[in-house]
Amino acid sequence: MEALPSSPRHPPKYGSAAVQNALEQLASIDLIELSKEARIEHCRATRDLSSCGRYVQHVLNSCGHASLCAECSQRCDVCPICRSPIPDNGKRVRLRLYHKCLEVGLISKQHDERFQEKEGHGDPVNMDVQRLHSLFDVALQNNLVSLICHYITDVCLDENAVSSDPLLAFLLDEVVIKDWCKRAVKALISEIGMIYKSGLETMKSKLSQMQKFAVQLSGISTVVEAMIASFREAAHVSDLHHLIENTMKAKQHLEAMIWCTRHEFLEKICSRHASFATWSADVIERKKSAEKRQWPEFSGKSSGHNEVNQGILFIEQALQNLGGQQSYRDNQEGVEITYLQNEQSASEFSCTIDQFSVNSYPFKNLREAVDVLFLHGGSDMVIAKQAIFLYYVFDRHWTRPDSEWRYLVDDFAATFGISCRTLLECLVFCLLDDHSSQALEEACSLLPKISSKETHPKIAQVLLERQKPDVALVVLKCTGCDSLSANIEKDGLLCLSEAVTAIRVRIEYGQVTEAFMFHRSYCSRIKEQRPADMIHHVEVMMVEFCEICIERNIVDKIIDLPWDSEEEKYLHKSLFDSAREAPTEPCGSLLVVFYLQVNFLHACIFFLSSGIQGHEEMIL
Repeated sequence: MEALPSSPRHPPKYGSAAVQNALEQLASIDLIELSKEARIEHCRATRDLSSCGRYVQHVLNSCGHASLCAECSQRCDVCPICRSPIPDNGKRVRLRLYHKCLEVGLISKQHDERFQEKEGHGDPVNMDVQRLHSLFDVALQNNLVSLICHYITDVCLDENAVSSDPLLAFLLDEVVIKDWCKRAVKALISEIGMIYKSGLETMKSKLSQMQKFAVQLSGISTVVEAMIASFREAAHVSDLHHLIENTMKAKQHLEAMIWCTRHEFLEKICSRHASFATWSADVIERKKSAEKRQWPEFSGKSSGHNEVNQGILFIEQALQNLGGQQSYRDNQEGVEITYLQNEQSASEFSCTIDQFSVNSYPFKNLREAVDVLFLHGGSDMVIAKQAIFLYYVFDRHWTRPDSEWRYLVDDFAATFGISCRTLLECLVFCLLDDHSSQALEEACSLLPKISSKETHPKIAQVLLERQKPDVALVVLKCTGCDSLSANIEKDGLLCLSEAVTAIRVRIEYGQVTEAFMFHRSYCSRIKEQRPADMIHHVEVMMVEFCEICIERNIVDKIIDLPWDSEEEKYLHKSLFDSAREAPTEPCGSLLVVFYLQVNFLHACIFFLSSGIQGHEEMIL
């Protein structure tokens, strides 16, 4: 990969009047004239009936045409193009914009020497395009991205911006902008990658340059967005979507690397884990503990009516969501961002998406965390990626003294505009994944500070599994799930798994009547908004309701609740299924006897219609 060919090796003297004059001219130039400034022109003066033909670096002050070289402009009286007279008084010519940028160091002189070598031999269209690209580079490097955006809207899309000159007409086409964007991104990634590979000390010395590159990548994405907004046909924008995706990934990765460089990749800050091996073993133990305490999946999980079962740990679920997005490997336009990854973390990118999600945590080090998160998944998931990064930092240092590491979290939040609530939420996720009682108690103490309508629905489920139904109920109330009817909707409708969790929490906390009211309100809303799903939802909710009450030996509390006929059908089935599975156990016998006392007729009808064998003597 090549660096930006027009970029000077040494930065220009921005305080000088010459540099400021060149930038002012670039910022104020008529955009049609900008394309003309990029044209390679040859002197049209005649000597002995032959053209001079030398390279033209100036324009005539009298008419603005680049028609004469500096020497011929002193001996000619009229412009060869428009035949207007050239006055004798004052300066006859001024430098063209491209050469003015060249003289003051805004464009590399080595870059221009290539044109000199190709003059008369190279493709004139390609040479003109490269000069226009050089002027775009100057605009990009000096916060004049709006000039390029206006070139798209005011020149490329202007039906009146036409030329009979085929070379000039090509410079007015949008393909020139598209090619510049691709070339600029590729060149920036090359320069950034070389800085990454040079080591930490070099990266620290080039932090300001890295920050400028981040601004330039952002500028290119702005230009690409302007093109996408202007060209709405799929044929014009399909490759642009790939380009902006990888431009944003490179920018987000660079910003994370800048933060890591400022903190020396945490090399001087001790981890709470003795080694990577012990950390990995601890994560495995967390997952085993979570699997052991996990509530059984309700019947709707496998039926296709409910959402796909996700990771058992918060970090596992987050990585699965990230891995489910399209990877940069899936498109050919963005292959160059592989140049940004560290060789040690390259193996992560050869995995399938599923393997990536399950096996990539914990990250071996901070560099691998940045590579895996910010070069993978969609760029629109940057907030989720930053949250996972924070989770990693919390997991790495949580039990260490706050004075050693808390400032890192605060600085990360300040750098990327992350709220205090989001910080605490990431810490809570990390603590709830941890299987220790100390982590659980600290998580419970933090929950009142973050619980709101945006609280992750999995939190209440995990608290219930960890024998904290009282705290889980508080979380449900903060999310609005305790309002029974008014706030039961969430993104259109409360999902079935969240409704089941709400039922479980209330029953575990001893609020059977409140659980019934929630169930009734939820089913009523389902009937109104999605009547086709009514039967399935009622069945799942009733089965869950009965199974929990049977397991907790509180069947007597649900018998007298005012169930409707549809609900009673599932109630009957659950009770008799339990009795059939353990007819000789006290619970099974009690269920049959108790229920027959309450509703003998319904029990007999259901008993006979179900074909249950071996219980005739129980009824008699």
